[in-house]
Amino acid sequence: MPKKINKKIILLFGPTASGKSKIAEDIAKIYNAEIINADSMQIYKEVKILSARPEKKNIKHHLYGFVSINKTFSTGAWYKLATKKIKQINKKGKVAIVVGGTGLYFKALTDGFTQIPDIPERYKKLKIEKKFVLKNPDIFKGISLNDTQRVQRAFSVYKFTKKPLWSWQKENKKEFKKSQFIKIFLCPPKIEIEKSIRKRFSDMLKDGAIKETKNFKKKRVNSLKSSNFIIGINEISEFLKNKISLEEVKERVAIRTRQYAKRQLTWQRGQMKDWKGFNDTNYLDLRKKILTYLSKT
Repeated sequence: MPKKINKKIILLFGPTASGKSKIAEDIAKIYNAEIINADSMQIYKEVKILSARPEKKNIKHHLYGFVSINKTFSTGAWYKLATKKIKQINKKGKVAIVVGGTGLYFKALTDGFTQIPDIPERYKKLKIEKKFVLKNPDIFKGISLNDTQRVQRAFSVYKFTKKPLWSWQKENKKEFKKSQFIKIFLCPPKIEIEKSIRKRFSDMLKDGAIKETKNFKKKRVNSLKSSNFIIGINEISEFLKNKISLEEVKERVAIRTRQYAKRQLTWQRGQMKDWKGFNDTNYLDLRKKILTYLSKT
């Protein structure tokens, strides 16, 4: 049994299909910890298989499968719930393990997050003219003008609060000190990620991913909702319409998932330079090294 961890929050980030859930559960068993989800797609209750939501087994899991696919869920909403859960777990004298692949969630935890006031729908729907954007560059500082969603968000925030989005973001409030975290990321070789991606999707198909997609489509989810971007939903939908074969589904899902993993690793390289990385391909070696690292913190 490893010695007690002095720090009470373990952050575990990694690309999709890198084995985060498995190692998190092993750490939780050994340290009597509880797990908090930091994956923006595993929050949806109606999509368990395609989001790769882990089985809860005998370990307490939090913030998994609790949001409707028809709802909008922001980083701010996650941050509020996650900080509350971490504090509750720590209050019991236990370690909180935050595991996932959504970089913005981890950034909010480590860097702090500003709770911008809820923007009424009528402000979100205000039309923005190109002339306004060009005349008021300060309002859109730090945002690519090609990113229409973020430009619209900045516009609605400014119109409602009379304050630029970047100004709100400067007021980040940190709930935890840097010294409270143990920050770990997994970075297996690309070839291993590719193999895991293909095997995992084959398992998803066996476990009922097609039926899950049929049920999803019956809900008639608004096309702008984030749940539509769960990898596999659109590909299987095309198969159900007889537009592509099952083999094409597998190939398209593999490509999209690989692209997503690449974006996650790019985020890690840019935003997580002070995190401890592990690239072992043998699970037992990986587990041993991480546990050894934890025992020394």
